[in-house]
Amino acid sequence: MAAKDLFHNAVKQGLLKENWVITADPLKIKIEGVKFEIDLAAEKVLAAQKAGQKIAVEIKSFLNTSAITDFHAALGQFLNYRLALKMVESDRILYLAVPIDTFESFFQEKFTQEAVNLYQVKLIIYDPVEEVVIKWKN
Repeated sequence: MAAKDLFHNAVKQGLLKENWVITADPLKIKIEGVKFEIDLAAEKVLAAQKAGQKIAVEIKSFLNTSAITDFHAALGQFLNYRLALKMVESDRILYLAVPIDTFESFFQEKFTQEAVNLYQVKLIIYDPVEEVVIKWKN
């Protein structure tokens, strides 16, 4: 089993505070011989007569000295996980969870914004201290 990100529980608590139901921790996917573990899976019922919304969340802390190195790894994981979900659970939307301080600094750089737009990365911005979701970016 892969190690959980330092802020795993902060994001999980933030989702619970927004009335998400955690359905897997982690979400395990296997496609033939390739195994994936996405940090969290959650569901939310939108209305009694509507189908629920299903998400998967890959949590990143961006605590290394090089934000671009962390971003390379996070983006690669995100793209692979999104493809895996498309193959086995196409109704689940993948999000990359990033801490607010990283979003307000590194994710405001032109290169990072261009990559997020080009690769259609959906973001959850969270506060690791308050354990809340600050913003959803689709």
